[in-house]
Amino acid sequence: MGAHVSRNDFEWVYTEEPHASRRKIILEKYPEIKKLYGYDPLFKWVVTAMVLSQLLVLPFVKYMSWPVLLIVAYCFGGVINHSLMLAIHEIAHNLAFGHNRPLHNRLFGFFANLPVGVPVSISFRKYHLEHHRYQGDEVIDVDLPTLVEAKLFCTTGGKLIWLFLQPLFYSLRPLVVRPKPPSPLELVNLIIQVFFDAVVVKLFGLRALWYLLLGSFMAMGIHPVAGHFISEHYMFRKGFETYSYYGPLNWITFNVGYHNEHHDFPAVPGRRLPEVKRIAAEFYDNLPQHTSWSAVLYDFVMDPDIGPYARIKRKHFGLKS
Repeated sequence: MGAHVSRNDFEWVYTEEPHASRRKIILEKYPEIKKLYGYDPLFKWVVTAMVLSQLLVLPFVKYMSWPVLLIVAYCFGGVINHSLMLAIHEIAHNLAFGHNRPLHNRLFGFFANLPVGVPVSISFRKYHLEHHRYQGDEVIDVDLPTLVEAKLFCTTGGKLIWLFLQPLFYSLRPLVVRPKPPSPLELVNLIIQVFFDAVVVKLFGLRALWYLLLGSFMAMGIHPVAGHFISEHYMFRKGFETYSYYGPLNWITFNVGYHNEHHDFPAVPGRRLPEVKRIAAEFYDNLPQHTSWSAVLYDFVMDPDIGPYARIKRKHFGLKS
C-alpha cells in the first residue's frame, strides 16, 4: 500500500483558533472592511443559472452510454454540483439574502440542493457554523478526521482510497461522531429532495438521477475542485491550520479558496473576499498558500508527512451536560 505516514497523532495545540484574533487586529487597522459585509445580489442569479444548466442536460442523459455519462458527470455535472454545494456553503452563512432574511436563505438552499441529489443544505449548516466557531475542537469540529480514519488510511494507497471515499466520510462523519436530532427544516429538505428525485426519474429515467448522484460523488473525491477539502485545513506547514488558494478554480467555487479570508470574515460573501485580501494584503501575503488543488491532492497521497493525522486539534474543555 506504499509508504507509511510519518505522523502517529494529530498536532495538538493549546492556543485559540487564529481567526477571531486576526479579525480584530485587521478591523482595527482597516475598519472599511465592514462595508464588505452583507449578501451578494448577483449570487442568486448565478446559482439559478447553475441549477437550470443541470436541468437542461437531463433530457439528453438517457441517450448517453454509461462511459459517456461518467465522463460528462465528472467533467461537467459534477463540477456544477460541487459548485452548488459551495453555494450551499455561502447560503449557510446567510450570504444569499442577508442575515435579516433567514427563511429566504433556507428556502434558496433547498433550491440549490436539488441537482446534488441528496439533502444536505440544512444539515451542513448546523455543523459548519460550529466548525467556524470551534475550529479544531476535538469534540465539536466534525471537519476533523476521526482517529479510526487516521489509523486505517495511513499509507500511500490508503490515503488514495480515503480520497475516493471522502464524500462518504465528509457526509456521514457528523452523524457518527456528533449526532443531532433532525430539525423540522431537515425533514422539509428531505421531502423536497426525494420529490425532486422522483420527478427526475419519472420524466427522464433512472439514468438521469444516476448522472446527478455520480457527478456529486465523483466531484467530491479525486477531482481538482475537491482539492479544497484538503487544502483548507490540512497542515502542510507546521503550525499553520488554514490555507488559502488564489488560483483560477475560485471562479467556479465562489472563492472558497480564499479560506483564511473567509474564516477571518465569514460575513463577507465570496465575491468580495479578494477585496479583503487586497485591503489587508500584509496579513495574508506571507501566510503559506496553495497554488494548485490538483497538486494538493497529489502531495496529500504521496507525501508521508501529510495524511489524515495532519490536522491541528484542540482539547475540548466544555462542561458535560
